[in-house]
Amino acid sequence: MTVIDLNSDLGEGFGTWPLGDDAAMLTLVTSANIACGFHAGDPATLLDTTAGAVERGVRVGAQVGYRDLAGFGRRFIDMSPRDLTADVIYQIGALDGLARARGGRVRYVKPHGALYNAIVHHEGQAHAVVAAVRAYDPALPVLGLPGSVFLDAADRAGLRTVTEAFADRGYTPAGTLVPRGEPGALLTDPDAIAARVVAMVEDGVVPAVDGTRLPVRAESVCLHGDTPGAVAMARSVRAALDGAGVDLRPFT
Repeated sequence: MTVIDLNSDLGEGFGTWPLGDDAAMLTLVTSANIACGFHAGDPATLLDTTAGAVERGVRVGAQVGYRDLAGFGRRFIDMSPRDLTADVIYQIGALDGLARARGGRVRYVKPHGALYNAIVHHEGQAHAVVAAVRAYDPALPVLGLPGSVFLDAADRAGLRTVTEAFADRGYTPAGTLVPRGEPGALLTDPDAIAARVVAMVEDGVVPAVDGTRLPVRAESVCLHGDTPGAVAMARSVRAALDGAGVDLRPFT
């Protein structure tokens, strides 16, 4: 039987400003990439989100990013490797402490936003993130884009690497994500997204924005929790995978 993990970015509200429906998404996904307070999330929001994940048996992942609340972590920051490593260790530790207070723990690490995209090619920052994970807990898997410098560096450092594909994001012909704000960057039709995910999982292909059919290999598929209509999309994807006989299961 084909097996796939569904992950989503959660815990991204801040104070009185909610973002997305975390409670609903936690009934649909198998892994939760929970913000760590640098790009989004306040301590109370993160504690509630980790508690909800633990209660539902959803794996807790630390979604680490740049210290950029105003830009939601979607702006590149030219940091020194030393500073970035320290920031990532800090974020993992903070979320792990909140998770342990609710009977869980951080089970993997996934970079967020601009950091995720930067370390597809940026060797210095990729190695800084890898160094942070190894320093905190070398048993933690890392989630990233296939073919990225980050996953290559993590693999060579002895970390378990987990490849992911994106249900609701457009791909360039080179296999990277279309930058937000450009045509085709975001997909919103639940039925089309569901069919695309089934093709990713069963056939190992995803269409790029120019129509090119790209090979894709992934252990996990990401559905962004802050995308408008995210819950409807997640329900459609889950129903389509169930209908195709795909086993939905955490990768860790």
